[in-house]
Amino acid sequence: MIIVQDLVKSYGSRVLFEKVSVQFSPNNRYGLTGPNGAGKSTFLKILQGDEESSGGIITVPRRVGILRQDQFKYDQVRIIDTVLMGNKFLWSAMEERDQLCEEENITDEMGMRLAELEMTIAEENGYVAENEAIKLLQGIGIPKDKHFNLMSSLPTDLKFRVLLAQALFGDPDALFLDEPTNYLDLESINWLENRLKQYNGTLIVISHDRHFLNSVCTHIADIDYDTVITYPGNYDDMVLAKTSSRERIENENREKARKIEQLQDFVNKFGAGTRSTQAQSKKKEIERIGTTELKKSNIQRPYIKFDIKRPSGKEVLTIKEISKSYTQEDGSVIQAIKNFSTIIRRGEKVGIIGNNGLGKTTLLRILIGELAPDSGSVLSGHEVSKGYFPQDYKQGIQPGLNAFEWLERFAKDENSEILRSYLGRMLFSGEEALKKTESLSGGESARLIMARLMLEQNNLLILDEPTNHLDLEAVSALSEAIKSFVGTVLFVTHDRDLVSTAANRIIAFRPNNIIDDYAGPYDEYLFSLKGKNQSNNPAGEDGKESKNNKNKGKNKKENSVYDNL
Repeated sequence: MIIVQDLVKSYGSRVLFEKVSVQFSPNNRYGLTGPNGAGKSTFLKILQGDEESSGGIITVPRRVGILRQDQFKYDQVRIIDTVLMGNKFLWSAMEERDQLCEEENITDEMGMRLAELEMTIAEENGYVAENEAIKLLQGIGIPKDKHFNLMSSLPTDLKFRVLLAQALFGDPDALFLDEPTNYLDLESINWLENRLKQYNGTLIVISHDRHFLNSVCTHIADIDYDTVITYPGNYDDMVLAKTSSRERIENENREKARKIEQLQDFVNKFGAGTRSTQAQSKKKEIERIGTTELKKSNIQRPYIKFDIKRPSGKEVLTIKEISKSYTQEDGSVIQAIKNFSTIIRRGEKVGIIGNNGLGKTTLLRILIGELAPDSGSVLSGHEVSKGYFPQDYKQGIQPGLNAFEWLERFAKDENSEILRSYLGRMLFSGEEALKKTESLSGGESARLIMARLMLEQNNLLILDEPTNHLDLEAVSALSEAIKSFVGTVLFVTHDRDLVSTAANRIIAFRPNNIIDDYAGPYDEYLFSLKGKNQSNNPAGEDGKESKNNKNKGKNKKENSVYDNL
């Protein structure tokens, strides 16, 4: 049980939480939701003990698993040891035991201490700990031959996965996860969902992945109206309940307001006459009725709408037999893309999916001209103009400017009023537009880039993981904007709701340089994969086969990152 009593947290004059009391029960999985800036991460840090509250009492279980965000903290630690550190009681006992065992002369007192440590290790399941850590690392996508290497040997995305395994290790009584699906591909997200569904402790998770919250959560703890309100069910259930409750109160208030107006008319008309006694009774009735105070919600939804200055030709991009490989430090060569050909046509919304490291970002960088292919070509069609959202959201946002000044650099004939309207649509209203670019959060940086894309009005948008730092309201707004856009969009994403609702074509990167090019929405693509697996026919149920899949042999089921999604 996690108990929060009268929590207060403020930063100067800004109050995030005022006398908040809430409980989180065992066997429940809570999604912690709220817009960017509502205090989700701060609330979780207070529960974790990483940040002081301004007042109140916090009670948490003895053993807590925490997803840390510092991917470089453990660079000089072995990968498997980093996972074992997730159980601090076990790790402390193992370290002290190893130190004592290195002593040349062990005293009776030291022997007694060793016995105590062995008992602690046994109680914490220390004798099977390494096997559990190995299973976690394999499940999260870290190959077994890397488990005893230093953390510094891993790229940032794999370091994050190890920290996730660290949080899950040892079956803690409570589990605190802040954006656990960042840096995870679809296969790993699916593995994590299944793992969390089997977890019996108290889970509190922050995520901007709507599909993930709907799949995992039994409850939602929503930060709004200056407090934390818990709702049973998943995220969609919470939205429905919250909206229905607010609509009910608003309808009741309208009815009460009409009644009060009628009563007040009577009082005004007969207050001083022969019916003054009745008027006094009406006054008391007005006081009794009252309206229910309805606090303003802190949910803010950006308004994203992409326009175009001029349409492109029918064929937007012609990709001919492009290949790209990289040479690693050890001299080995990684083939990212091999002989890929396709044509992107006007109006298509292409969702590009697949596991990390298979070449998705490489493809986008080639398409925008940032990277040259080793062979092959990319031809842009008539009147094609490109807008790009980079995966590194800080890329291209120059420091030393405020948000307005940065956006102004991309203006043509637009005046200050028009620029501020774009910023306002992306929630940079008033003084928010004067925020320094170097102090912007991930979500603010992403929204600023969106403002630039709206301002430039390109007819081809190329978006690389645009939802990584957007809150759920912004992701929903982006999905609607892509669907209604009259131009063409190619977007890389691990957000299943976005690809399901916005894409009308799928390009799926799979192992062994296989790229599926499916002319249809995501759900139909998944169905086609099931047909392939059932019939063991690489061409699929309709007998068709893309050029990039020819002569690949039988597609083995384990090569598909989409199985069981």
